[in-house]
Amino acid sequence: MFDFLSRSFSSLFSLFSGAQALTQETVLEFSNTVREALLGADVPLSVADAFVEEVARDLVGMKPPKKVNPEEYYMKIVYDRLVAFLGGVEGVTDPLSKYSSFVVMGLQGSGKTTTIAKLAAYIKNKKPNARILLSSVDFQRPAAVDQLEILAARVGVDFFRASSVDAVSAAREVVLYRKDAGYDYLFLDTAGRLHVDEALLEELDSVVRLVARPYCLLVLDSMTGQESLRVARSFDDKVGFDGAVLSKTDSDTRGGAAFAFRYALKKPIVFVGSGERIEDLERFHPDRVGSRILGMGDIATLVERANEKIKEDENDRMMRALRTGNFTLDDFIRQIDMINKMGSFGSILKYMPGAAQFQISPEQIAQGEREMRRFKAIIQSMTKKERLMPELIVGSRKQRVAVGAGVKIEDVSHMLARFEEGRRLFKQLQGGRGLFR
Repeated sequence: MFDFLSRSFSSLFSLFSGAQALTQETVLEFSNTVREALLGADVPLSVADAFVEEVARDLVGMKPPKKVNPEEYYMKIVYDRLVAFLGGVEGVTDPLSKYSSFVVMGLQGSGKTTTIAKLAAYIKNKKPNARILLSSVDFQRPAAVDQLEILAARVGVDFFRASSVDAVSAAREVVLYRKDAGYDYLFLDTAGRLHVDEALLEELDSVVRLVARPYCLLVLDSMTGQESLRVARSFDDKVGFDGAVLSKTDSDTRGGAAFAFRYALKKPIVFVGSGERIEDLERFHPDRVGSRILGMGDIATLVERANEKIKEDENDRMMRALRTGNFTLDDFIRQIDMINKMGSFGSILKYMPGAAQFQISPEQIAQGEREMRRFKAIIQSMTKKERLMPELIVGSRKQRVAVGAGVKIEDVSHMLARFEEGRRLFKQLQGGRGLFR
């Protein structure tokens, strides 16, 4: 989502190269370039102007300390302002640790129902013993209630279906059931429309009033650009909400809505939906997003994801293989599986420093993923002995492996060559910290 902004910002700091103090003219040139980048990312003009003015005020007349790289010093100033604009350190608070009742709202098609399942999975991962209840009063969209029930079963949490099909009466049933059954968490899905209307907002307001101390989450489709800000204002004016979840951030959206949301609404973005899978939900950290926008990557989130998805014994076994140099094809296939657990290549790549500058196309990413699947099929077609001693795979053995994997002999040779390149690299890096630690 922030690739466009990252590409735009990545070249800006060359304007500061070697500058020991910033003149009004240099800051003006920088400001105009930043404004153009923000407008190109679909940031509203008023928000772009506000950000540029704040950054310019921080930069004018600034002089880096001795022995400090000027470009890095000025980048830090812009970074601090960027983080503050996105929500600052207070934006890191996790409402799931403070609240137990959540009312989820949004327009049809924004991803409300799927987001609820993702939130339930998020809590279940953090608190395996928590009792979580999902329910729905969305009687506007056909099969919405059924969809949430199916998702609840997939996540492994409970679901309650009210007998009434009136949203307010059904919400009353849900609240009473949750209280009697003693659930730790309640997530209530509400009706949406294709557009904001008075009937929707009045019904939603009545439902929210029935839930004791709810945290109201607004799900916004990040692909709708500035329209999402107008939707958010309508919900806030008539019903009120506490925080937002941006869905579909893995799409080719330019990130303008996310950049402008905190400033325009004075409310935090709490989570972002980063894919279609249940586990594709991430906390929104302003400091990490600011780092990504400036092309510095987000290694902290990548490490967190690795720690969550990869078991400690798997990681330890891999690290022993890397440190000793005894890296086999079995280890290679385990490494592929570990990466797959963390997500697609595309979702991992976006956290790497300077990723936006490489402008790797979706086609190239898809090609890399296909190659990994092909490598795995080739290795699985080998005998146990061949995996431990790949130098045995010549002649008829190579032919047999190719037939078993459904590939060409050249594909087997290519995979073995790539494996040997990786093994030589790992031997050179013995004693290092490795990929996941």
